[in-house]
Amino acid sequence: MKNIIVTGCHGQLGIAVNKLLGSREDYHLINTDVAELDITKVDRVLELARKVKPYAIINCAAYTAVDAAEEHLDLNYKINALGPRNLAIAAAETGAKLVHISTDYVFPGDNPKPLTEFDPVGPRSVYGITKLAGENFVKDFARNYFIIRTAWLYGEGKNFVRTMLRLSETHEEVSVVNDQFGSPTSTAELAKAIECLLPTDNYGLFHGTCEGSTSWDEFTREIFRLAGRTTKVNSVTTAQYQEKNPQAAPRPHYSILDNYMFRLTTDFMYKDWQAALDDYMTEQGYKA
Repeated sequence: MKNIIVTGCHGQLGIAVNKLLGSREDYHLINTDVAELDITKVDRVLELARKVKPYAIINCAAYTAVDAAEEHLDLNYKINALGPRNLAIAAAETGAKLVHISTDYVFPGDNPKPLTEFDPVGPRSVYGITKLAGENFVKDFARNYFIIRTAWLYGEGKNFVRTMLRLSETHEEVSVVNDQFGSPTSTAELAKAIECLLPTDNYGLFHGTCEGSTSWDEFTREIFRLAGRTTKVNSVTTAQYQEKNPQAAPRPHYSILDNYMFRLTTDFMYKDWQAALDDYMTEQGYKA
């Protein structure tokens, strides 16, 4: 049986990874969150890795509060950059594979075309800057790694889908931006992609989102349609939304990721975002 260390096991992706891989007879998941393993401490990471000799490390841990990140630079660098560095060092020493999750925020968000793994980066927020630093540390220190950039992620825990459904219970209408575009991605689909890559030597950088794209307001309308909610969705621009709800971190206007390397090097296909959302709504009991 192959030992796999999972960091951030209580987060959305960590839960999905456990659902998918936890019942497999060939994998033994060693689940950690900050209480069990502080990934910002290299000595603690090395101690655990040396003890369990992992086949792989799946890093689901991250600081993802993008607005709060603007005021917590040091903490972001510790979690989003030094954490992956420490895991990469441990992976290299023990011969483990490292799966690291990154983000669309490493791009500036102003290029109106689907972005491949070969497009130039240029983060504009503390969150994006520190996540890019984490990517670079993984490349510098790990030998066998998979970096997967994802976006608009939802699963178990706090996420956009659940927030909109909660608001619909107490509001007759909601205002949602119509000039930011991306690909809503379920953690179940991302976990399947990790499962696909894990046993291979197909290392490198990947984009990993559900297929297709939409805007936040149209995403909300689809959520309400599936749930049978009648809450009205008012489409507003980012500038209009910011007037009433100031946000410290700039949002990418266009962050559609092209899963180019998955298409070139694997047979894996992410589901279309609407189909994945339908699955999620059904599983969670939200579907009308």
